[in-house]
Amino acid sequence: MMRLISVLLSLLVAGLVGGFIAFAVSATTMHEAEAQRADAIVVVTGGEDRISAALALLRQDSGRRLLISGVHPRTSEAAIRDHTGERRQLFECCVDIGREASDTIGNAEETRDWAAARGYRSLIVVTSSYHMPRTLAEFARAMPGIEFVPHPVVSRHMRDRSWWQHPASLRLLASEYVKFIASATRLGWARAQILFGNGRTQSAAAAVR
Repeated sequence: MMRLISVLLSLLVAGLVGGFIAFAVSATTMHEAEAQRADAIVVVTGGEDRISAALALLRQDSGRRLLISGVHPRTSEAAIRDHTGERRQLFECCVDIGREASDTIGNAEETRDWAAARGYRSLIVVTSSYHMPRTLAEFARAMPGIEFVPHPVVSRHMRDRSWWQHPASLRLLASEYVKFIASATRLGWARAQILFGNGRTQSAAAAVR
């Protein structure tokens, strides 16, 4: 029995380590996609170049409108414009600023409400490459009926370094990997509830007939 437990624990550790390596390699080598198009664009704040990348997509008409989700309550629109060098006209025309979200789950909820109010069915999602898997998992859980087009932004310090040789990069990726596992688990549980809930509903309907 103890040997079986030891083998299972070894397999679990090997799976986690292998998963982390695959996650880290993907997060540091993925490229920004081209020729993207969706109803609208959402960018999750928190990493370098995210907002600038999202504004570039908006200028290219990749989406009709942009939500900047998770902006600090004390950060003004003018401060964002100054930081990005963007024109006031683009913000007045087509940019919404969300200040309610304080984490990725909050970003998903804020985006869900914004998309529902405007009737959007597809969204380009802009965030850092290492944050993209967790963001997509939380967004899919909050908005199961919406199509997401990922637009990962690879930060300079990830692109220019071998992540395994730099403790700060390694810690960031490891932390994000653990959070992604939690988000993926929540997504799987939500989908299972929908699946089995539908199954029970159909069985009950059949019994009534």
